[in-house]
Amino acid sequence: MSRLQLGLGALLLMLSAALAWQIQGWRYGRQLAQLAQAQAAAEATRLLVEREQRQALEQRLDESETRHFKELADAQQSQARLRDRLATADLRLSVLVERDTVCSTVPATSGAGGVDHATVRAGLEPAHARRIVAITDEGDRGLMALRACQDYVREVRGGP
Repeated sequence: MSRLQLGLGALLLMLSAALAWQIQGWRYGRQLAQLAQAQAAAEATRLLVEREQRQALEQRLDESETRHFKELADAQQSQARLRDRLATADLRLSVLVERDTVCSTVPATSGAGGVDHATVRAGLEPAHARRIVAITDEGDRGLMALRACQDYVREVRGGP
């Protein structure tokens, strides 16, 4: 073999090695691109699922907030009606009084028409009745707020 043939053989060998190297690079690049595309599709799917879950949670929380607001509004309306009835003397609050502690000035109202063992009730002053109604109103609002907070935590945690 001549030097020229050896040189051409070596050149041909180097060109084929470079071509093989380039083809392998293209294949590897294509595999990396496919992998990146699959990861992007998986990430997009994950983000879509998370967004749908967040929207469902927001909807449940909105419904819960609406329900609790309605409960609060209903309770406030009921308390207002009770205060109005107390103010117009349409309703009087009273308490049960033990038979032994009843003094002669407390009028006894019995539910059984004068039977000796009837319950004795004493009427409350309107100012005291209003104060009791105000206290129970605050308590009701506090209990509703607590229930709303508990429902919120349950919804966010995702369990009962």
